Amino acid sequence: MYAVVRSGGKQYRVEEGTQLTVAKLAGQAGDKVTLSDILFVADNEAIKAGPAALKGARITAEIIGHSKGPKIDVLRYKNKTRQRKTRGHRQDETTIKILKIEGLH
Repeated sequence: MYAVVRSGGKQYRVEEGTQLTVAKLAGQAGDKVTLSDILFVADNEAIKAGPAALKGARITAEIIGHSKGPKIDVLRYKNKTRQRKTRGHRQDETTIKILKIEGLH
């Protein structure tokens, strides 16, 4: 059984036991979270998509830990004036493990 879930503006294909890194979620390591924005669920027998068909479906995940993504360097430059400004950014991320996909039947 697998599902497509939206988290942090991105879509992920997940199965039970899958570990993935998503945009930062509230909670500490070891906490359980419920992902409610499910777009698609499929198993060997049935496929369900759309909000009406997935009304009772939910995905339970456990937070493994928090980290930061790769560094992105931002450069602001104005020509002929020796004006330069450099700035770095690292996005906060959360690693989660999918425990259970339920509500298909």
